[in-house]
Amino acid sequence: MRRLVKLALLAASLHVAAGPGPGEKMYLEALDKGFVYDDESWQTYVQEIGERVLAYTPHWNRKYHFYVIDDSEINASATRDGYIDINRGILVYMSSEDELAALIGHEIAHVTARHHREFRNRRLLGKSLGLVSWLATGVGDLMGVADTATAQQALKFKVEQELEADRLGGEYMAKAGYNPLAIIDMLQVLKEDDIFATQVEKRPTIYHGLYRTHPKNDKRLHDTVAFAQQSFNASQTVEPLRDFWEMIDGMVYGDQGANGVVRDTIFYHGALRLVVEFPDDWTVVKLQTEVSGTAPGGTAEAFISLGYHVIDGRLSPLEFLTETLKRDDIKSGEAVEINGFDAYIGEVDNEGTDAKVKLIGVLYRGRSAYLFSGEAGPDGDADAFRKDFIATIHSVRNMTAEDAKVANKLRIRVKVAEPDVTYADLARTSPIERHAEERLRLLNAGYPNGEPRAGNYIKVVE
Repeated sequence: MRRLVKLALLAASLHVAAGPGPGEKMYLEALDKGFVYDDESWQTYVQEIGERVLAYTPHWNRKYHFYVIDDSEINASATRDGYIDINRGILVYMSSEDELAALIGHEIAHVTARHHREFRNRRLLGKSLGLVSWLATGVGDLMGVADTATAQQALKFKVEQELEADRLGGEYMAKAGYNPLAIIDMLQVLKEDDIFATQVEKRPTIYHGLYRTHPKNDKRLHDTVAFAQQSFNASQTVEPLRDFWEMIDGMVYGDQGANGVVRDTIFYHGALRLVVEFPDDWTVVKLQTEVSGTAPGGTAEAFISLGYHVIDGRLSPLEFLTETLKRDDIKSGEAVEINGFDAYIGEVDNEGTDAKVKLIGVLYRGRSAYLFSGEAGPDGDADAFRKDFIATIHSVRNMTAEDAKVANKLRIRVKVAEPDVTYADLARTSPIERHAEERLRLLNAGYPNGEPRAGNYIKVVE
């Protein structure tokens, strides 16, 4: 007995020494960086569904954590320590709580079947890239930031493991009172998005790219669902925890701010999780390689531009200007700290120009250097411009959940389809910028040729 107690104490001490697991670390970092979707009702909802399904698994007495990530990519994943994250980008494609239970059951099954042992290192690397490294990525200009979340496409489980996760997840959800046929519905709409992605948008697919054929016609999947249906008793079907259509109404759609967007005089960049505030009353525009702010009197009064570079961490901000950018026109300046970031602000030689003053600034953030440059023109006020320039560079901060709401204005809205309305009709007034008709069909499981049925709920974007 004493030996068992000693072993238990040793195990406990080792657990404490080991610290938080990979999933917990990623969750805490995601929370800190503003990646967790800022809607408590959704966070509670997925946790409640997860616990309902978890009760019928071998891990029924173990604590799992289910949460929604504020990401438009179609993805979900699990870590070996029971942290399961679901992107809002996959939720907008669903039409029932059963489909969401199928997704959650699938991810739980990856953990209960210990699929992470073989793929742990690569998958965790991909997850870290997908959630956190936006702050440290780039390809040389502000608008060309690589979306590292797509790296996850190469980190999928083996086909056999995906099938096992479908089989076990289907069994778990069926025992919990959800209809396992929802697995086919869920995978079908994701397969339709795969087809749209590869054939129309020429982009890679992310989640569950398993079935070469349509799930509706895939014998392996139907065998998996048939197995799960043996555990399903229609008379014991559970009532949904929430009204799914009510929940999905108002969810953020897409990611307008992913590659940078200007709202009034504030620049938001979702991939970099960056916010920069330009002076009030200025005109701010996002160009291909920079963000440009212009005073009310035009460039003759004043302007400030913002660019982006990848840095060599061994160089100071001043050395970045003089050695990397080869600037030899900096007359004076000082190294400063701005919101915890190393920076440098200096004055540039304006001899031979009509500028009253020229300033330059560099701010380091992760592996990124944000380059500010600007001047007060012949019609400008040098002292006022200095204040505006310094205030602009001092405004740089990490994006918050509230910022994400401002940057991403599009929302899912649930409507009742009217007689004879078509997706082409809805697309004409939709704010979706590209392939609006096709995207509306995808959202409503009607791709490529489906049309709304009068009286049915449909999802639109407003």
